[in-house]
Amino acid sequence: MTVERLRRICLALPGATEDVKWDDNLVFSVGGRMFALVNIDPPHALAFKCTPEMFAALIERPGIVPAPYLARAMWVAEEILGGTLETRELNDLLRASYDLVAAKLSTKARTALTKAPPPDQRRPTRPPRKRATL
Repeated sequence: MTVERLRRICLALPGATEDVKWDDNLVFSVGGRMFALVNIDPPHALAFKCTPEMFAALIERPGIVPAPYLARAMWVAEEILGGTLETRELNDLLRASYDLVAAKLSTKARTALTKAPPPDQRRPTRPPRKRATL
């Protein structure tokens, strides 16, 4: 698993955005709320939100720990991206994380997600046209 592959998985989700926070973390959000983050510097630790049941099961596996600062909100961290979780499982876990966060958004925000086009079909915004003056 590479950071670029992770970006493709996360940004394929409706309304998902990315930005860099805390100098070295690529953060994936939906409706302005984080659902996953990956350290830009190797070994690319990945953190994501999960259910309490999944939290308990995942932290029993080697290479997965409670996410620093976020564990109280049921976030786990894979210490090395692709070191423990296979692509298919990681894809499912990231979708579950996205769904958990999206479920907490307002009704208006959730409705907007279903209407948002996929990232590759979004049109770039244009600057407003200048009005002719008389």
